[in-house]
This record gives sequence, structure tokens and C-alpha cells, in this order.
Amino acid sequence: MAHKQEIEKNIKPKEDIGIIEAVFEGAIWRSRFIVILAVIFGLVGAIILFVVASYDVASIASYAYNGLFAHPHPEHFHENIVAAIIGAVDLYLIAVVMFIFAFGIYELFISHIDEAEGHGQILAISSLDQLKDKIAKVIVMVLVVNFFQRVLHTNFATPIEMLYFALSIMALAVGLYFLSKVGKH
Repeated sequence: MAHKQEIEKNIKPKEDIGIIEAVFEGAIWRSRFIVILAVIFGLVGAIILFVVASYDVASIASYAYNGLFAHPHPEHFHENIVAAIIGAVDLYLIAVVMFIFAFGIYELFISHIDEAEGHGQILAISSLDQLKDKIAKVIVMVLVVNFFQRVLHTNFATPIEMLYFALSIMALAVGLYFLSKVGKH
């Protein structure tokens, strides 16, 4: 309560504010609307990634359909399908990052989205730190998916390479475990 009174003491009455200061402060406040560009192009980027990933999945389905009935299967048939699907998942996750970014920037700088009220808290963002946390978690998942996509095309020649592979998966699992613990506190 004392803090609120201290703040109110430091706020000048309207009549004490000079016209230049009022105009300048109004201009600064309204300049926040420039972030609408990030919102619009973030959504456009997300939509493009969703469409491209969906096209990739459709192409994979066509490739798989044709490969199932071709005897023998094309070389690396299964690896190619799995890698392509993981690639599409990677694109979907990046699209989600763009979507969360656009949504969060709008909520933080422009206005609360009334339509989102009552539809869960998955995109409820009330601070820049919250936005960074949500984006960081999805980016970590993108990196994990990208890691597994690259591993599919890795040839292991020695047992030590297999050990490194196992250790890298364990490091990812430990990292994800701690990331989930941080998110709950």
C-alpha cells in the first residue's frame, strides 16, 4: 500500500505535464503498434510452414504408397520415410514457435485477445519471460527432433560411436527431464 502511495506522489497531475511531454509520451505509447508487423508476418510464416509441412507429409504418403507396391523396395525406403516425417514434424514445431511468438507479442504489446478467453491457458502470456519460456521449450523440442532426423542418416563404424550415440540420447533425456522440472516451478 505504501508503494502505491509513493507511486501516486511521483505522478504529475495532467495540468503540470507540458504539451511537448504529453505529445511525446503519447507518441511513444502509440509506437508499440509497430509490433503488429511482427504479429502479421509471424502468422504468415507459421501458415507457410504449416502448409509446407503438410505438403511434405502428402508427398511422403505418395512416396510410401508407390514404394509399398514396388518390389523390391527402393534403397533406404524406411529410413527415407521416417526421416521425411521427422522433417515435417520439425517444420510443424517451428511453425508453432512462430505462432506462439505472434500470439504472445500481440498479447504483450497490443491487446488481450478476448476470443481466447475460456479456451485454456496454453497461449496465455502475461510477460516477456513467459513468452521466452514457451518459445524456448518448443525450440528445444525442435532441436531434439532435428537431432533424431540427423541420427537416422548416420553410419556407426565403431562401438565407440555407438557409445557416443547412446550418451547423446541420455544427455537429451536428462536435459528434457530438467526442462520439465523447471517449467513446473
